Amino acid sequence: MTIPRYHCFYLALPYDIKMRFLSIVKKDGKQKDPISIVRKGYQAYVDKDRVAIEALISDDFHFTSPLDNRIDREAYFKRCWPNSETIAGFEFFHLTKDGERVFVTYEGRNTNGKHFRNTEVLTVRNGKIIEVEVYFGWSIPHKAAMGGFIDE
Repeated sequence: MTIPRYHCFYLALPYDIKMRFLSIVKKDGKQKDPISIVRKGYQAYVDKDRVAIEALISDDFHFTSPLDNRIDREAYFKRCWPNSETIAGFEFFHLTKDGERVFVTYEGRNTNGKHFRNTEVLTVRNGKIIEVEVYFGWSIPHKAAMGGFIDE
């Protein structure tokens, strides 16, 4: 691997920072930005592009949600991928990277016009999504009146 153009700056960096930098650079020198990889994953759902999502998800992938406890890649595609048929789009409200993790809050739109909001934490390593944690949000519009709540 060639050292980046600003090699003097790079050589002065602490070891752990160098390793983080190297973990997001491909052999051809192009960056594998975790946010762009995550965006491609959501777009694959909108496009119903199974080939694209399979290329983004690692072989050792795991998925966790309130309904799924760390299921593997095979179970994820059986259980979750069929939902792509009803996904019309995503509007991102928060899309933030912290190391290998990308924190996403979005409003999804189904083909039937219903909206929903979720927050997810996706871990990206070596250009692949290796883990997803989903935190279900609420229906849009919210079932409780503004400033109110729902008794259970």
